[in-house]
Amino acid sequence: MAGTQGTQDGIRLGLKENAAQFSLLVAVNALVGGMIGQERTVLPLLAEQDFGLTAFTATLTFIAAFGIVKAATNLFAGTLSDRYGRKPVLVAGWIIGAPVPLLLIWAPTWGWVIVANVLLGINQGLTWSTTVVMKIDLVGAQRRGLAMGLNEAAGYGAVAVTAVATGYIADRWGLRPEPFLLGLAYAAVGLGLSVLFVRETHGHVRHEAAGRSPNDDDLRHDLTDLEIFTLTSFREKALSASSQAGLVNNLNDGLAWGLFPILFAAGGLSVGRIGMLAAIYPAVWGLGQLYTGGLSDRIGRKPLIVGGMLTQAAAIAWMAAAAGLWPWAAGAAVLGAGTAMVYPTLLAAIGDVAHPVWRARSVGVYRLWRDAGFAVGALFAGLLADLFSIEAAIYAVAALTALSGLVVLARMYETHPVDRRARPTARHH
Repeated sequence: MAGTQGTQDGIRLGLKENAAQFSLLVAVNALVGGMIGQERTVLPLLAEQDFGLTAFTATLTFIAAFGIVKAATNLFAGTLSDRYGRKPVLVAGWIIGAPVPLLLIWAPTWGWVIVANVLLGINQGLTWSTTVVMKIDLVGAQRRGLAMGLNEAAGYGAVAVTAVATGYIADRWGLRPEPFLLGLAYAAVGLGLSVLFVRETHGHVRHEAAGRSPNDDDLRHDLTDLEIFTLTSFREKALSASSQAGLVNNLNDGLAWGLFPILFAAGGLSVGRIGMLAAIYPAVWGLGQLYTGGLSDRIGRKPLIVGGMLTQAAAIAWMAAAAGLWPWAAGAAVLGAGTAMVYPTLLAAIGDVAHPVWRARSVGVYRLWRDAGFAVGALFAGLLADLFSIEAAIYAVAALTALSGLVVLARMYETHPVDRRARPTARHH
């Protein structure tokens, strides 16, 4: 099916054809990323300085709560957006996320922080999942990698900008309340744009599905939710390989979010410099996706996923071995580059394989596994850091990341629709 084919009702697929709405969704996703960014620098330090948490496992409970709730919400977001439409799910996500900055500002105990991160997990699961699916709906098959690169670049670019901004704000005015005022602004603007200007994309899904002949793919369109879950998680080789890689990718992101600021503080760095380091990783990650998303449309998905996982593994190990501002900065930059290779490409691979009729639900299952990595990473790294050391936890996560890349190398086939020579001719269903 041509990427820009029109219909009698005027719907057309393609990035250029839907540039205005696509650009609006990019801006909305930047605000979604900013909601996470308000926590990246400040919250691990707040745990120790304001709430007196000394055990790493206890400190990282906010990430575990966030990851568990976001993972579960991702699963339901796909089903809800297929049933009720994309826009209502997006708006609901912003309404639920609006109280988060206020809870962080007013929190008298660490329990309030956990509640805030439960709400943040729901917010991120609904809003980020929906902006991903809506962009896939709009652009069609040929530019899917570029679309995901732009989406994730906006989100994680905002994470980086907000992380460094809150670091400098906290360095000058304190850990609370000033850094979280940015989150209040993000929530207000995101909700306003979503209510007033975002348009529903369900019509684009129907258009793509109608133009897809039975030979376009060999996965049935009439699958149950359980069948979609099983295919995406375990049975379909590319979908399941992508799901495990996504989980491990966010496992190491949970490590970077929760333990790296504590590692840097133990190395004698100021809050402002910790904020700079906390921003380098998502900044390179975000900006790199502007290139890697489109690159996967040209060279395929698998090389970038395998190469990106192995690059991340090397960078994580370097962070444990290095010490000092600039060695850590170099490691953070390489980690961001490896993540940029992987992140939009995994989403594009899911979009390649899943049928348009159940694509949102498959994306939801993938994002369930991917964001469960936050919780797994926080608990795994926290336990190892408490039992041994922060460095031991970092080395263990590096080894898991390398192993994940090798699983993709062995199990995944190339999914890009332009080059399916390596794709099996018959699969489940």
